[in-house]
Amino acid sequence: MSLWNLVSHMPPEEFSSLSAEFPRSLRCLLAEWLENQPWEFINGSDTFCTSMASGMLSDMLEKLRSAASSDGQQCQILQQVSSIENTFRHDPLRLVAVMRAILEGEKAAVLKRDRHLPLSFHRRQEELKFSLGLQRLQHRVREIQALREEGPGRDGAVDTPTAPRELPTLTLEAVKELEAAKQQVLKRIQIWKRQQQLAGNGAIFEENLAPLQKRCEKLVEVYFQLQQQVMAASTELGPELLARLLECLNEVLSSLVKSSFLVEKQPPQVLKTQTKFQASVRFLLGPQLLKAAPKPYVVRADMVTEKQARELELSNYSNTLSESTGEIMHNMVALETNPTSGTCCANFKNVLLKKIKRCERKGSESVTEEKCAVLFSTNVALTPSNISIHLQVLSLPIVVIVHGNQDNNAKATVLWDNAFSEIDRVPFVVAERVPWEKMCDTLNLKFMAEVQTTKGLLKEHYFFLAQKIFNDHSARFEDFQSRHVSWAQFNKEILPGRGFTFWQWFDGVLDLTKRCLKSYWSDRLIVGFISKQYVCKLLSAEPDGTFLLRFSDSEIGGVTIAYVIRGKDGSSQVENIQPFSAKDLSIRSLGDRIRDLGQLRNLYPNIPKDQAFGSHYNKEQTGKDVRGYVSTAIKMTVESERDQQPPSTMGAPPEAPQVQVFSLPPMLQPELHPENLQPVLPPICPPTPFCPQPIPTGYPTVESNMNMMVPDRLSSPFHSPSPILSSPLAMDPSLSHCPEPAFRTPGPFMPSQYMPGEVSQLLPGGPSVEPRDEEMPELPPFPAVEDGPLQSSPRWMSPSMEQSPGSELEQFLQDVPLLPPFAPLPQHSGYPNSSPSCWGLGEARWDDSIRPGHA
Repeated sequence: MSLWNLVSHMPPEEFSSLSAEFPRSLRCLLAEWLENQPWEFINGSDTFCTSMASGMLSDMLEKLRSAASSDGQQCQILQQVSSIENTFRHDPLRLVAVMRAILEGEKAAVLKRDRHLPLSFHRRQEELKFSLGLQRLQHRVREIQALREEGPGRDGAVDTPTAPRELPTLTLEAVKELEAAKQQVLKRIQIWKRQQQLAGNGAIFEENLAPLQKRCEKLVEVYFQLQQQVMAASTELGPELLARLLECLNEVLSSLVKSSFLVEKQPPQVLKTQTKFQASVRFLLGPQLLKAAPKPYVVRADMVTEKQARELELSNYSNTLSESTGEIMHNMVALETNPTSGTCCANFKNVLLKKIKRCERKGSESVTEEKCAVLFSTNVALTPSNISIHLQVLSLPIVVIVHGNQDNNAKATVLWDNAFSEIDRVPFVVAERVPWEKMCDTLNLKFMAEVQTTKGLLKEHYFFLAQKIFNDHSARFEDFQSRHVSWAQFNKEILPGRGFTFWQWFDGVLDLTKRCLKSYWSDRLIVGFISKQYVCKLLSAEPDGTFLLRFSDSEIGGVTIAYVIRGKDGSSQVENIQPFSAKDLSIRSLGDRIRDLGQLRNLYPNIPKDQAFGSHYNKEQTGKDVRGYVSTAIKMTVESERDQQPPSTMGAPPEAPQVQVFSLPPMLQPELHPENLQPVLPPICPPTPFCPQPIPTGYPTVESNMNMMVPDRLSSPFHSPSPILSSPLAMDPSLSHCPEPAFRTPGPFMPSQYMPGEVSQLLPGGPSVEPRDEEMPELPPFPAVEDGPLQSSPRWMSPSMEQSPGSELEQFLQDVPLLPPFAPLPQHSGYPNSSPSCWGLGEARWDDSIRPGHA
């Protein structure tokens, strides 16, 4: 964005004092052209400045006349153009001063309003400064050449004592200006490197190196011209001054060559051993200085520690590496020049870090805080001087890991280093404490880049994050602005009452939002960063069914729904549904879960949920599919304790749905009554030492489930006899009760939970020893039974059910796979549990080998 685009929307009265000598109407016509001229960098009254000012005046007059021909007020503009020409024709440097004052006044007004100028304006100013300096340097070289050609001994030249004295002075000034231009190029290269590092955290990065390469090539071209003039004037300069000038010139060339060797594509900053990676280095001056190379030079890649990197920095990268700290495969690549693109690069495509040698760590430093780097090095001979130079460049800091569970902490180290390192630092020193405002900018940058959204964090989000990382819930938002956050608070200290650090929690939010919630966040449907206490305060006065979405404060990578429910007495309560993980949302999306819950009506503050989430609903299939199967759908339900049974019946499990699996023959049905099974069922609760006590969570008791639904219009053609086991078995008062859900009295048998499984998994002898789902709730314990005949019988059979070989019962048991009699109870937590049971999603599980107390 140009400066004029900002100024044109500001009141003209603010710039009335700037329009005295140059009308504002002409400033409007010139617009961006005026900003693309080096008015601010023409200082002085020498011949170079005067010639530049005259040329800019001529270009301005031509630009204004061209604009007047297409404008309706042509006569007025031409009159103003004529007035400007008459005013500044004899003093073009005065025009430069007027234009400089106008631009400085406009910049001051924008800074006062916005506190910063557009980044594009700064870049343009820097380019103008370098371009003008390069033109001045070329002008100096021409002056030296003209003065040398007019010196003594030339035909027609006047032998005056002033010429020998002017030549050394002019040459020395030219070399100093060359050094200044070199510093500008080196500074621009450092800025490019810093922007490349910030891009690792998600910042916008202009990767194109072509403008920087062009700048280097132009400066080297002027260098050779100046060197030629210095060598030609060796007699006039004298041996002492000549040696000094040549030393300065060689240092300029060496600095330019070494600094133009860059890592164009960085290796991964979190690098796992035995994993291939790619990288590339580029020599900006290669196409210009390596034209006559007989064969391509070879670039080598080696791992170096932080200590080795510091030693190389202190030697100005003139020393060679003594020993690599890691073994890298395929680490030798040719440095090749591409005439078509005009680039000189070495591309490492299949590099592999085989192993790493760890160095001694400082204090409590962990493996994931240890930083190293890849050193790229080569030796080249420059033409036409045939000077041999050793080129070395370090990659950005790298954290080497050997296991995936180290990735999270390694990313924290990289994020901190990328965000808060300085340009000219000692490798790889970074501040231990940084302002909280900078941390907010870093978190926002990382969040937007990872989620790939344009909607960043808000002021309210920063306030919640500050309360979390500082563990201070009494301070105001303004109080946090002056605080500093330490590396330990960021990713070393465990959050109070939690089992993870601040970064581990934040990274879990990043991953969840990136994978499952990007569209919801971009539509601002998720409040996200808000505490449970503040949610209760917000929703307590809202109508029944008002809800909002927030990230779980106690779990990593979870999003929960907080909603208002009201009892018959009119009292309100805010419930928080058990957080959904990325795995949960991959089974059923967040939008569909919200649609399933009839308790949810309006998104806070007052947006109907169908209006807010309608575009996120998935179309559900009904009827039969192309293969003729009846379609099914998973529905989520949440049952609050307000809707549960009265306290007198709270100990009993809910009544099982009357779903029939198969019909038993009449001869077997009389044997399956609870009174027949009672003698073989030992007390379900284990001894007291093995019965864990319930831990209070502070959350209301809630239950939930996810059911597989079949369209109601498709009725079953099969007969629905009675269930296999009746509910009184679970309600038998003789069975001891245990307060822990894992050892609680089992609920009634629910055949629908086992039907989706494969028959091969439901053999009479029980399933395989290893469970196929590690998250399966533990089954109620069955202590060992001393009765001998029972050991050879199915676990659910009473002794009276045993038949002689060849009996009708044994024949039936061989033909029909038996099912376990009890379904595991869901584990209770502080949230209403909305996760689908592993027993109802297509597989039946039965494994006595993992049941507590079972022999």
